[in-house]
Amino acid sequence: MRRFLGGAAAAVLTLVLTACGGGSGEPAAPAADGAVKIGASPTPHAQILTFVRDKLATGAGLKLEIVEFTDYVQPNTQLQDGKLDANFFQHKPYLDDFVASKGGAALTFLQPVHLEPLGLYSRSVKSLGALPAGASIAVPNDATNLGRALKLLQDNGLITLEEGAGTAATERDVAGNPKKFTFKPLEAAQLPRSLQDVDAAVINGNYALEAGLKPAGDGLALEKAEGNPYANGLVVRTDQKDDADLKKLAGLLAGPEVAKYIKDTFGDGAVIPAQS
Repeated sequence: MRRFLGGAAAAVLTLVLTACGGGSGEPAAPAADGAVKIGASPTPHAQILTFVRDKLATGAGLKLEIVEFTDYVQPNTQLQDGKLDANFFQHKPYLDDFVASKGGAALTFLQPVHLEPLGLYSRSVKSLGALPAGASIAVPNDATNLGRALKLLQDNGLITLEEGAGTAATERDVAGNPKKFTFKPLEAAQLPRSLQDVDAAVINGNYALEAGLKPAGDGLALEKAEGNPYANGLVVRTDQKDDADLKKLAGLLAGPEVAKYIKDTFGDGAVIPAQS
C-alpha cells in the first residue's frame, strides 16, 4: 500500500535504487518507509527515473525507490497487487489491452513522458529494398506492439493491412504481402537476439538501446513521432491517481528538465520527449 511522506521532515531524504529481475516473477520487496516505489524497464525508463531521483526529487519533497523489470508483465501485475505504487514502461494502447485482458484492472495512465520509435533492424541487409522474397521478420508477440509493428511495415511499403485493422492488427490482417514475408512473433525482450536467426526484426526502442543498436543509424525504418499514440508514461492504480506524491512525480517527468535530459542523453532520436 502507498506509504505517504510524513510532512516537511520528508523533504530532504536520500532516494534508494533497487534492481530485481522482473522476468523471474519474484514480488518486489517492501518499499523504504515513505518512498514512492516505481517499477521500470532498465533503458531508458530507469535511467530517466534515476535522473529525477538524483536531480529533482529531493527539491520536490519526494523519495523514490526504483525497481527494474526485464519483462512487460510483472510491472502491471505487481502494481495491481499493491507491491508497487506506480510503473513506467508502457504506452497507453498496451495498458488498455492489459486492462481489458484482466477484466477491467483498475490502472490509470497518468502522464506521457517519452516516445521510443519502433524500428526495423537487420544484420544481413542494409536497406528495405534489399530484403529478399520470403524473408523472415520477427515481430513483438504482444497484441498492441504486434499491430504497431505491422503498421510500421505498411507505412514503409512492405505490406498492406486490411482497412480498419487498427492497433490490434495481427498477421491475419495482412491483405498484401508481395514479397511473401513470413512473420515470427516473439516476446519483445527476445527480439534483438533473434537478429542472428531472421532476416529482420521489428524491435521496441528500449530493447534496441539495451542491445547497443542506434536507431538513427542502424534502423532500416523508424516510426515517426508526429501523431504517434505510443508515448510511454507513468501508470498508477486508479484509486491513487489523485495522490499528491504521484502527481508531483508526474509533473517532474513531464517537466523541461527531463525533456532536456532525454534530448541530451538520447540525441539520435532513439528517445523523444512527449513534451517539447
